[in-house]
Amino acid sequence: MATTTTTTTTTTTSEDRVPRGNVVAPLSFYVPPSDGSTPFNNIDPAPGLPERNYSYQTLPVTIHDIRGLESSFTLDNDAFQILQGLPPSAEEDPAKNGSNFTSDASISQLYYPEVTRLLLDTIPGSNKVIIFDHTIRRTSPSAPRGPVQRVHIDQTAFSAAQRVRRHASSPEEAERLLQGRYRIVNVWRPLNKGPVESFPLAFASSQTVNDKDIVPVEHRYKDGYTGQTAGVLHDQGQKWYFLSGMTGDERILLECFDSWAGKEVLEGEGRTVKGGRVPHTAFEDPRQRADAEGRESIEVRALVFGP
Repeated sequence: MATTTTTTTTTTTSEDRVPRGNVVAPLSFYVPPSDGSTPFNNIDPAPGLPERNYSYQTLPVTIHDIRGLESSFTLDNDAFQILQGLPPSAEEDPAKNGSNFTSDASISQLYYPEVTRLLLDTIPGSNKVIIFDHTIRRTSPSAPRGPVQRVHIDQTAFSAAQRVRRHASSPEEAERLLQGRYRIVNVWRPLNKGPVESFPLAFASSQTVNDKDIVPVEHRYKDGYTGQTAGVLHDQGQKWYFLSGMTGDERILLECFDSWAGKEVLEGEGRTVKGGRVPHTAFEDPRQRADAEGRESIEVRALVFGP
């Protein structure tokens, strides 16, 4: 009798490789300088200068996957918001002379206008956007910038006002803009061709983070400019989230500062601004494969004004 052998082939897709669901993962939180001095970062420090004078502690944190719950979070309540179903960028289209996010000049020319329009269309009452920089992050050891695995906030009240004065067209315009509502919003998106498999972004709802746990940190540049970021102390009451398997048609809006944060009423609408500053960090999901594709991303930082 002849014997028939059946061979079954299983194909693993990139979607199968994506860690999904809530996870307990290590996050690194701020620890102040032991001598009580002002904490600082030196950006691209000269030889002999320390990178920073404070440290971090790594603690296990439950991070909730909000896949399927994206619309439950808003800038006013949480200081982050998820956008989905966005069209491909002109920066990804060779027919439009896009560089596929490899040229800063092309990104400024093609992607910045898209980000400006996205913010104006998404944030109610916004009437002016000034984009002031962007950062590309790649997991490759040779990349200039990699995912940041430290809990932080990109701006403080001091540095936000400083940014307005630095990037407004004149001192007079700056002072006028500072009288109204102004925010700093990062527009974050992955650049991977498939869903993000490694080093996703975690973010804490702003309304669960106490002011006492946010510590201004001087950000010192070689050109003499000093801004501020913020370190974040750990607290059990913080609620942490991530969006599993992010794709290129999705964006996270990360609100680093809102001058209306804590206001009791929004223009008579009866809403309190609970957002204002969102702690965030890349993290290593313990479920990710050893050979998972490295995360690639771009974050564009913008001043948003109005209403």
